[in-house]
Amino acid sequence: MINFIFSLGYFGLFLISFLSASLLPLASEIFVVGMPPLGYNVWLVIVVATAGSYSGSVLNYFVGKKGTDFVLGRYVKIDPKTWSRAERFYERWGPVALFFSWVPFIGDPLTAVAGALHMHLGIFSFWVIFGKTLRYLVLLGIASRFLKMF
Repeated sequence: MINFIFSLGYFGLFLISFLSASLLPLASEIFVVGMPPLGYNVWLVIVVATAGSYSGSVLNYFVGKKGTDFVLGRYVKIDPKTWSRAERFYERWGPVALFFSWVPFIGDPLTAVAGALHMHLGIFSFWVIFGKTLRYLVLLGIASRFLKMF
């Protein structure tokens, strides 16, 4: 599977980033860190991974906003405990909580909660894109220090 995703290049990175941000238990980090040593442009990797991850978060947003009326809402379920944790976190921090949409286990439900609370899509987009872009910048910065790959 890993070789297949790498063989798809930037499209594969977009796909895995999208799927990992849309309530599926996948990790895009392996691909984000693995692509620059294979000759892919670091900045384009960040842009593509962010775009894919943001798109997956938008899917979560609309699943939350439309609830079970939305077709995917019938198939994509969030554990009630995780949903409750995400709601409490969101109530405490407000829209800024979406900066943490990249955090494993709580980030994806946060984006669905934002949809369920009918947050303005522009505010949602700002915080999600900001958080996810910074995540990939930091991830690749740390990887480049330890792996001396760039």
